[in-house]
Amino acid sequence: MAWSFYLVLAVGGGLWVGLARRGPIPLSLFVSRHGWWEDLGLGVATGLALWGIWQLARRYLPAAQHLEDRLAGLLGPITTSEAIALALLSGFAEELFFRGAVQAAVGWIPATLLFAFLHTGPGRPFRLWTTFALVAGFLLGALMLWRGNLLGPVTAHALVNGINLRGLGRRAARGSAPEPGEPS
Repeated sequence: MAWSFYLVLAVGGGLWVGLARRGPIPLSLFVSRHGWWEDLGLGVATGLALWGIWQLARRYLPAAQHLEDRLAGLLGPITTSEAIALALLSGFAEELFFRGAVQAAVGWIPATLLFAFLHTGPGRPFRLWTTFALVAGFLLGALMLWRGNLLGPVTAHALVNGINLRGLGRRAARGSAPEPGEPS
């Protein structure tokens, strides 16, 4: 089901951008011919910063562990290649929709708030996910504003999702018990 959702989100974002621009979507929305390596590097740095923030939450907030247990149960065991594919698809689709379409239409802050609001779930543990999505959306939106293309935000989003999805898939496969040497 997640695959089809992200495909619909990507197509919807692409249509929205195309209709708003009244024509073809320029390649410059996705990547700059000059300085693309900077956008890529900033995306990796932002993704690693967000992953670091989550690692701090895991270490100091019991709700983070509980949230990971819930998400791992919903996700189930997945392979590394499935985690990478889902991370690439979700990172691209969400960034095209939220930063490429919504942010361009209504602005950075409303797009960030909508992004966070749509990363909610039932119960108290999911409040942490919403808060993390608010921080991530703020940083990804700022990166889009600063650099003017989606390469950095897509890279950061896909990196965070890839690392987290692989960890959740492993957690689901072992029944939420931490591996030896892994922080619980």
